[in-house]
Amino acid sequence: MAQDIRQLLLAAFDVEHREHVAAIRGALGSAAPDWNDVFRRAHSLKGASRAVDLPAVEAVAHRLETLFEKVRTDAAALDREAANAVQLALDRIESYVAGLQDGTGPGMPPDALTALGRVLGLPEEVAAAKPVAKPAAKQIAAPVAEPAIVSSPPPAPSGDPSLAPPALEPAPKPAEPADPGAALLRVPVEAVEAMARASHDLTSTLAGRTSAAESLARLAGLARTLRAGAEALAGGADTDRTAWRAFATEVGAFAREASDLSRRHAVASSTIDGAAARVRAAAERLALVSAETVLAPLARSLRETAREQGREVDLDLRGLDLPVERGTLQALKDPLLHALRNALSHGWQSPERRRAAGKPEALGLGLEVAVRGARLQVTVFDDGPGPDLARIEATARARGLLSPEASADPETLLRLVFEPGFSTAEAVDTLSGRGYGLSVAADAARQLLGSVRLEPRSPSGAALVFSLPLSAARRSLLLVEAGGRPYALPGNAVERLLRLRRDELPLAMGRPILRLGAGDSATSHPVSDLAAILGGTADPDDPAALRAVVLRIGDGRLALAVDRLHDVRSLLVLPAPAFGSDPGLIAGTAILPGDVPVLVLDPEGLAARAAVAPASGTMGHTPRSTTHATGDAAPRPAARATILVVDDSITTRTLEKGILEAAGYRVVVCVDGQDALDRLRAEVEPVDLVLADVEMPRLDGFGLLQALRADPRFARLPTILMTSRGDAADVARGLDLGADAYLTKQKFDQRQLLDTIGQFL
Repeated sequence: MAQDIRQLLLAAFDVEHREHVAAIRGALGSAAPDWNDVFRRAHSLKGASRAVDLPAVEAVAHRLETLFEKVRTDAAALDREAANAVQLALDRIESYVAGLQDGTGPGMPPDALTALGRVLGLPEEVAAAKPVAKPAAKQIAAPVAEPAIVSSPPPAPSGDPSLAPPALEPAPKPAEPADPGAALLRVPVEAVEAMARASHDLTSTLAGRTSAAESLARLAGLARTLRAGAEALAGGADTDRTAWRAFATEVGAFAREASDLSRRHAVASSTIDGAAARVRAAAERLALVSAETVLAPLARSLRETAREQGREVDLDLRGLDLPVERGTLQALKDPLLHALRNALSHGWQSPERRRAAGKPEALGLGLEVAVRGARLQVTVFDDGPGPDLARIEATARARGLLSPEASADPETLLRLVFEPGFSTAEAVDTLSGRGYGLSVAADAARQLLGSVRLEPRSPSGAALVFSLPLSAARRSLLLVEAGGRPYALPGNAVERLLRLRRDELPLAMGRPILRLGAGDSATSHPVSDLAAILGGTADPDDPAALRAVVLRIGDGRLALAVDRLHDVRSLLVLPAPAFGSDPGLIAGTAILPGDVPVLVLDPEGLAARAAVAPASGTMGHTPRSTTHATGDAAPRPAARATILVVDDSITTRTLEKGILEAAGYRVVVCVDGQDALDRLRAEVEPVDLVLADVEMPRLDGFGLLQALRADPRFARLPTILMTSRGDAADVARGLDLGADAYLTKQKFDQRQLLDTIGQFL
């Protein structure tokens, strides 16, 4: 029992000490720290470490407490030496606790106590003293959870109370990964409670389906009685008023029961929707973790590396409270550590050179996590000398990446640094020189379907910028309509919404020009039609009116004309679909009420497409009869053929339906192979071609194809299989079963799909 309680205490301390350390670090980076809170944090950390018998942590926490009490009393800021000593102490505490196994671990290096003692002005022999060695763990008889048995430690044998021996024996610590984000998910208590409440509400609401079933049974019985009464009245020779009154009574009972059932069904549906929404919101909170959970330990590692190199650094951590999908953070952790070490190496300058350049003596290093438009942006930056383009060019030519006669612009040179083995370091050391740090960063970005770039900073320094698609996260989105279809734009990229008269705007290169600002600061922006960018045709309610959305993209703006503006909603943004016309254009998918998917567009992708889109002087006035399929797709077929789309993904079904309808086909959708087979056999409507996914529940694409070819009615029905599985064996199997074509989503484009369908219709 005692061992179990110790394990619980140590597990609780593991969480508590992180909170105190993070709060102290946050205060040190603040312009106006709350020293009272910082002091309380150090005091609480000392008390907590004493309660779980960690004297090494207690000793360091005590000196931190003493230092913060001095700063609080004297109302003085920490100088450079004191701030470095505090960071060292916090790093040592984190490393020590992370290294505990079964309540014991390696000794804590004395440098933190020594540094704090020196700052506090303690005598050298006291400042450099080590805490009392921690004895081996042993079983105790009484549960340590009882406050009565926790005795106060005896007086310290020296002038530093932090050297007091422990009051309790150590306890085994439950085995767990050193990395808090690797296998354990730290979740706020209120999030778990919210999930429990929402699940209970949903379960209780669903239990009410029993009463609805009973009402339906009663309605069925009343319907049978009404039918019998009607037949009796119809077969009678004379009209009996009594019989009519009985029939009217039965009709009234039926109407009342139906009305009551309708009312209760409406209430139940509303309650279920609300409960399901709460469950969904609670689940989202559990699925996302703050970036600090995984990335905060990088700062400790970098500070330790800087100390080993004898280099002063100022770390600037921004946006670590942003909730991000944990898998993305884990994939970025090692590449970001490589990037930070690379910045420490290449950004380093001697204090003399930094002073001469008007910079602080300590190298400024930073890590920022932010959402830009519809993408997650993670940046490692420094205020060093910046990229040495001349050295990069010389290295590239020496390695044969540039021919001797070829000229290279800065953008090209900055792309070459991501080549494996590329390094401009003069020698190999523990920080850099082998040329694989940035290559690792580029590989990680590609695996996450994103990109990474190196760019100079102003006035000095360099920035390594990861731009990644957002995984599941709730975002504020502006819903618009263009070309008859809904789309979503990231709310944080929207600068303003405008409604103007087209005839009041000047034209240039066939596009309306929007003037923003006043006087000399006014800027002009061509208005691009969103429907045209997406390959469709605008269809506004009022062609004379221009509804425009102005997006902020970096330092520039993009003005988009849309058919209609709807509203702003907070929606869960899912990863972009596996295929589409332009992966750089689609940032994700959001689901509207009623399971209606809407594509989330990437502002940067829109800007790139708008820059090359053809201008049109009649934007928004193109007759619908001249509409063609997206891009250069084939024109509408002369006769509307019906295509059955079969896919269990609502996003994929909707995308395919939109592409085919834009090309002039009539489209029917089914959720899996069994649903499609049932519909075809019922002959609900004539179908000219089937476009089916392979991997589906109940009946997959292969099973559907086999069933169709075995039925004489559908043996010759053109059937195209589309799947993310591109194995040669799968392709051969589909064709052997009688598929007319087999398309893979990795190589999908709209033109290929429409051309393939056109061969059979």
